[in-house]
Amino acid sequence: MNDPIRLTPAVVAAPHAPGRAAFATDGSVSGPLYVVMNAGSGRRNTADEQQTMSRVFASAGRTVEFLLIRKSRQIPELARRAVALALAHQGVVVAAGGDGTINAVAAAVVESAARGAVCPFGVVPQGTFNYFGRAHGISQDTDAAARALVNARAEPVQVGLVNGAVFLVNASVGLYPQLLEDREVWKQRLGRTRVVAFFSGLTTLLKSRRQLRLRMESPPTVGHPMASGELRTPTLFVGNNALQLSRVGIAPDDAQAAGRGQLAAVVVKPIGTASLLWLMLRGIIGRLGDAENIDSFSFCKLSVTPKGRKRIKVATDGETRWTHTPLVFEVSPTPLWLMVPQPADRVAVE
Repeated sequence: MNDPIRLTPAVVAAPHAPGRAAFATDGSVSGPLYVVMNAGSGRRNTADEQQTMSRVFASAGRTVEFLLIRKSRQIPELARRAVALALAHQGVVVAAGGDGTINAVAAAVVESAARGAVCPFGVVPQGTFNYFGRAHGISQDTDAAARALVNARAEPVQVGLVNGAVFLVNASVGLYPQLLEDREVWKQRLGRTRVVAFFSGLTTLLKSRRQLRLRMESPPTVGHPMASGELRTPTLFVGNNALQLSRVGIAPDDAQAAGRGQLAAVVVKPIGTASLLWLMLRGIIGRLGDAENIDSFSFCKLSVTPKGRKRIKVATDGETRWTHTPLVFEVSPTPLWLMVPQPADRVAVE
C-alpha cells in the first residue's frame, strides 16, 4: 500500500480561511461533479454504476466527469486531480467506493482545505460496511445516493489524524490491522461479503499470539485530566465514527464522543485466544463494551509509543501501512465539508 496523503504540522495548524463555508456551499448547488470511482469496490458492476450516476446527474442538470481507479496506487494522483478540477470550476469532489476509497479521496480534499483551498466532498458508498456513508444517512443504493447528492448541502464533518494521515472511521494497531489484511485475502478468493469477513476474522484470532507494549499519554482537556501509563494489549482501536462504536456496544459516552470534538479509544486487555473469540462474538451482538477485558475512553489527542518498535503497522479505514513511531492520534482542526443529504433524502441507519 502506498503512503497516504498526510498533513504536515505546519498545514494542520493553518487557520480556517474566512468565507470557506460559503464557498463550499455555493459549489455544491450547481457546480460540476468530479467522481473518483473505484472500479473494483464491492460486488457492483462499474459500468452500470457509472451509467446510473450519469443519468441521475444529467436529469438534475449537473455535468460529471469520472476518474476511474484501476489500481490502488492511482488513488492519490486521481484524488488530487479531482480536487484541482473542483477548485478550478467550483465543483464537487465525489468518492464512489468503500471506506478505503472514501478515505483516500477525502484526504486530498482535507489537505487542500488545510491550505485554504476548499471544495465540497460527496460520497456514493459502494463497499461492504460503509460506516462513513451510513453514519450520515447516505443510501447504499447508487441511484438513491446520487439523487440525494444533487440536493445535498455541505456541512463540516470531523476528521481524525494519526501522524498526519487522515481517518474518517477508525485507526488501529496490533491485531486489527492483521485481521484486515487477512480479510482482504479471503475476499479476493471468496468475494466481498460480511460472511466472508466473519470467518476470516475467526481464522486470524485463532492464529494470533502477539501482544503490544504501549506507552500512552493524553494531554489534559476540559473534563479530561492528564492520562498516561503503560499497558500490554493485542490491539488498540481508535474510533471516529459513533455508528461503528455503538454497533459493537462501546460505552455510550465514549461512542457518542467520536465525531463530536473527540476520538474514542478501545483497548483489549491481555487475554487468550478463547477470550478473544468470545469478545468477537460479543462485538457482533453489540455487547463489547460490557466485557471486563475491554477498556474505552475518549480524548482529543493521544500519543502512543510501542516499546522496541521504530515502525509499526497501522490501519486507517480498512487500509494498512507501515508508520514510524511514536503515533499521535488527534482531531484535525480542518474539517471535511461533506455533502450531507437533506432530511427527506436520508436513509435510516441499518
